Amino acid sequence: MDKYDRCKGGLYGLLVGDALGVPYEFHSAEQIPPYDKIEMKPPLGFRRAHSTVKPGTWSDDGAQALCLLDSLITCGEFQLKDFSDRLLAWYQEGLWAVDGLVFDIGIQTGEALNAYRAGKAPEECGMLRPDGKGNGALMRVLPLALWHTGTAHELVLDAHAQCVITHGNLCNQVCCALYCLVARFLLNGVACQPAIERAVAVLREIYEEMPAYEQELEWSVRPIEPWIGQGSGYVVDCLRSAFMILLRTASYEEAVRQAILLGDDTDTTACVTGGLAGILYGFDAIPKRWYAALRGKEEVIRHFTF
Repeated sequence: MDKYDRCKGGLYGLLVGDALGVPYEFHSAEQIPPYDKIEMKPPLGFRRAHSTVKPGTWSDDGAQALCLLDSLITCGEFQLKDFSDRLLAWYQEGLWAVDGLVFDIGIQTGEALNAYRAGKAPEECGMLRPDGKGNGALMRVLPLALWHTGTAHELVLDAHAQCVITHGNLCNQVCCALYCLVARFLLNGVACQPAIERAVAVLREIYEEMPAYEQELEWSVRPIEPWIGQGSGYVVDCLRSAFMILLRTASYEEAVRQAILLGDDTDTTACVTGGLAGILYGFDAIPKRWYAALRGKEEVIRHFTF
């Protein structure tokens, strides 16, 4: 595979994983249908989350990721104000939401964007809940790794910066930085296990001069094996869930289905896992039936070269 195929796989792997997980959100693992029944349209009798949303629709995860990609391509660099403006346009007007419909938003994200609309600086909005450690910044960060051509240090700093409008806690920033570094190694054709190991090593080296971030990496993220996660909305658990699944699966389809089988925050776990799995296995590994069922992709195709 070339890097273009891996980039395309990453973007659509994120969107497909998100859309696949939407109907199963808020269900426990025991309530999720069997592995081979997990599809865009759940089995008859399953009580879908967001029951009025058509199957194949990505959620806030995919929309915010596209806002980030749009901002990066338009500005040629990460600009916090432009990105924050696009997130607000998503929240208020449905920018990059399928059919312009915003049907799901995290509590912390909603509070932050309301504060931004009222005039608060974006750097302050993500600290309205200083201990907030939801996965709302992690779910959208992958386009940064797909687009970025700078050094690892520059990528890490931009991964930190994209968090602060909604999720300013250092733990969120560290998780996004590690995720982006893993994505970069996968884009370069490194296998999953060494990609994670190398990303941790690079991040540790960068954080030698950033002790507060180093502490979050070692004590909150705990970058040691085995990587174990439960599919919750806690940013560290979400990241660890994705790594756990990638290390024990052998295809895109298997990875996102296993993400959904964890239950709870199924759309985001499948989104975060699916983005990396899409890079790892390439665009052609995404099941054709899922890509065909993905609503809103025509707009993505028109705007981006993936």
